[in-house]
Order: sequence, then C-alpha cells, then structure tokens
Amino acid sequence: MERPAEFISDDRVELRRWRAEDAEAMNRLVTESLPHLLPWMPWAAEHDFAAVADYTARSEQWWLAGEAYNYAITTGGEIVGNCTLTRQVGPGALEIGYWIHPGWAGRGLVTTAAAALVREAFALPDVERVVIRTDSANTASIAVARRLGFTEVERGPSPGGPSTPARDGVDVVWELRR
Repeated sequence: MERPAEFISDDRVELRRWRAEDAEAMNRLVTESLPHLLPWMPWAAEHDFAAVADYTARSEQWWLAGEAYNYAITTGGEIVGNCTLTRQVGPGALEIGYWIHPGWAGRGLVTTAAAALVREAFALPDVERVVIRTDSANTASIAVARRLGFTEVERGPSPGGPSTPARDGVDVVWELRR
C-alpha cells in the first residue's frame, strides 16, 4: 500500500507527521484551543495529556498500518493545527479532517492545508474520491469544503443526535472525485 508523503510543503504551510515525541507540543496546542474546539469536537471534552500522548503514539501506528495519516499543520516552524487523512470511508476513498488554533483561524491556512491533503490523496493510485464530513452548523468547515470544490452528496441526522453544544445534529458529507 502506498502512503502519502510524511512532509508536505506549500507556499503557506508545512504538514508533517505527528510523532510520539510531539505530545507536549500537541497538548499545548489543544489546551490553548479548547474554547474553540469544545463546541465542535466531541473528543475535546476528554482532553488531557494522556489522551494526547496516546493520539501521537497511535498516529505512528495508524500511519504504518495505512489506516490514518495525521499531520501537524505548521507555518514558520510553529505548530498551529492538525489535519488528517483517514481510510474510514471505504475502499477508494480518504476522509479529511482538520482544526486550527483560534489565533490562526481566518487566514486560509486550513484551506491551504486541506488542499495539500487533497493533492496528496489523489497522488495515491487507489484513491478515487476524498470526503469531508461536517455538521451542518459548522459554517467554517463547510466553507473549506466549498472553497476546495467539494460537492455535498449526503445530508442526514447524526447517529445519537448532536454530540456537542454547537452541533445541530445534521451530518453533511462532501465529496471530491478524481
């Protein structure tokens, strides 16, 4: 199985694999971003250093297994966010996920990072489509999908209803095909 590059450079951001030794840096990033993440990300409610250390360690395992490719979003050498490519949407597809420190939001860095992931995903011979899942109330994530040319292909109730305070419980699936 071919894998995406471990380091992806763009004119505005660099994406690099998370490593176990990044746990402290990621913990700081998540802790500073909690007010921004808690309304949208269910995992943020369980945030502590042990969870972050587990995520960075497992990121290496997932990478080697070809299950998920988790990247630190960096700019000017500073870690400012997280983005992922995962194989949880079935054969021939990868799903993109992303978030950024609120101090860096609104600068187009997530769109740039996600665009780099799309290019990297489509460089893999087995990938025919890339998917982004959003809650219908998450206008910032929806804007990223639209700016990148994704098309809404599915909309329906979230299993179990809204999982965080800002979510409205309607999942939207966006897709871009090769």
